[in-house]
Amino acid sequence: MTETQTPKTDAPPSSWYSRLRFAEFKVARLGAERFNLALIRRLTVTIWALTIVVLLATRTMSFGRSYVLVAVAIGLAAASIGRRNLLSVIRDWLPFGVLLTVYDSTRGIAAFLGMPTRWHLAVDADRWMFGVVPTVWLQAHLKMAEAQWWEVFTSFVYMSYFVVPYAVAGFLWLRDRDQWRKFTLRLISIFFLGLIGYVMVPAAPPWAAAKCTSVEVVDGPAFPTCITTPEQVVPNNLLGQVVPVHDGAAPYVERISSRGWEALHIGPVRDVIEVGQDKSNQVAAIPSLHAGVTALLAMFMWGRTRALGRTIFTGYALVMGFTLVYSAEHYVIDLILGWSLAALVMVICNYGEKAWYRRKGRGPADVAEAAEMEAATVSFSRRDQAALEGVHVDPVAGAEAARDR
Repeated sequence: MTETQTPKTDAPPSSWYSRLRFAEFKVARLGAERFNLALIRRLTVTIWALTIVVLLATRTMSFGRSYVLVAVAIGLAAASIGRRNLLSVIRDWLPFGVLLTVYDSTRGIAAFLGMPTRWHLAVDADRWMFGVVPTVWLQAHLKMAEAQWWEVFTSFVYMSYFVVPYAVAGFLWLRDRDQWRKFTLRLISIFFLGLIGYVMVPAAPPWAAAKCTSVEVVDGPAFPTCITTPEQVVPNNLLGQVVPVHDGAAPYVERISSRGWEALHIGPVRDVIEVGQDKSNQVAAIPSLHAGVTALLAMFMWGRTRALGRTIFTGYALVMGFTLVYSAEHYVIDLILGWSLAALVMVICNYGEKAWYRRKGRGPADVAEAAEMEAATVSFSRRDQAALEGVHVDPVAGAEAARDR
């Protein structure tokens, strides 16, 4: 094959980025000459998966964002052996993790600034739309004394929010880093835009409002003593009384997002989730990012999956919405604002990306830089990945993979 058909990998390119990628390839090729990287990759991924199962079974692993990100990053590093440089996991995911850590550390800034918590806003909005608070109606008509089989499903859906977005991000990173960048940009954007809502309009969720009366929250406190009391009948509470249609059901609104695990006799899972809930911001209800992020997933994956994938992601967002309202985690108005925020993020990011590509395409210097980076990236095309493992790949397929990357 001539030099015009494929770039050489024996002479390093000129830019620092290209030289770095060239060095990464050299190190990977040296390892491939001494080890069976495909076998090592399979063994490492298996060990990682078994470790996650053991940690979950023994309640050692938390569903905190930092723990989930570390677990995903380790899994991606294992899946990258022999395919791409392991340092790329750190290079790509560390900034992502740092931004999410900054977000987590600033969620309670509304209390620090002394912003009054809105206890009546969402309650009044839901009553205006439906004539009744939907959470009260759902728990009155659906809740029973003991957790039902379908509550296992809703509890699993609620818990999945802490894992699914990052699992999807990991999948996209392995398949197409360009799509991964687009998704993480939108994910970071919706978190920080949601943070503006938490700061400007701190609001209490239904489970908290069911414990308090108007007199107890007249000054808009963020953490009144009433929310620390056990769940019980509270006369004149903000939501109103629950009149259950099923015998034995509690006549008051309960926070039951994790109750389904009792039906499977997996109490430890519920304990882990409730510990995480106690540590979270109790007045970060507007907008609902549970609803917003799942809607963002559905919107982002709509044009990237077929009919089955679209149905799954759309259904996931809708079931998440039902779960949040039924379990007293959010009001319907919170969901509407979360979905609207997701749509706004998609529109802004799509427009921004198109404007960036148009601007980048008009600049000769940008085109030359992109070409040089493309040449460096060829060193980790599928053609060279297969070469590391001693597998022959058709040159045309290698060229197409290089263009995709």
